[in-house]
Order: sequence, then structure tokens, then C-alpha cells
Amino acid sequence: MSLNSYIISTLKPTNVPVDYRKYKGSAHTYITFFNVIDLPSLHAENELQNKEAVIQIDIWSKKNYILLIEQVERLMKQAGFTYSDGRDLYEDDTELFHYVLTYRISKEA
Repeated sequence: MSLNSYIISTLKPTNVPVDYRKYKGSAHTYITFFNVIDLPSLHAENELQNKEAVIQIDIWSKKNYILLIEQVERLMKQAGFTYSDGRDLYEDDTELFHYVLTYRISKEA
């Protein structure tokens, strides 16, 4: 399973749309995500064995989304992701609340 598919299936229990990079639907609450960077994390015999992916999860909503943030945090932890940081934002142009979560996960190269 690709990392993108894994993230989508991990976040499916939220019951909000989840899309890679850009959401094109009409829901007022949705999640987007993308891979920020892949970093080498383990070499053996001059070969890359493992990489660490840094993933950004963006939660967008016109209403209170605190419970959704907590649910995403719980689901990502259960799926083996390590929380790095979070930022609370507001988008004036779309009038959407926007919460950014960053995670890391190790994967085979």
C-alpha cells in the first residue's frame, strides 16, 4: 500500500473528505495532506534501507474543529505516525479555520 493510500485509510474513520494536496468538493470541513520530505534514516552495506517521511495534515473547517483535530491525532498515532508539531491558522480569503499537523513515519526504502 502506498503511503498516500495508508494516510487516506487511516483518516477514513473521521467521516470527512480526505484528499491529497487539494480538495475539490463542497464540504465545509475536510482534510488535505502531502509529503513534506523523505529523509534517509538507515543505511546498511552502502544501501539505503529505511526512509523517514515527514507528512503534513491540514484540517479545514468553517466551524469548531477541535474534536476532529483530536480524532486525527489519535488515528495517526494508532497508525504508527509520530507527532512533530501543530499550528492553528485562519484563512481570511476563504474564511476557513485551518489547523496544520506534522508527522513522521519510518518506511522501507
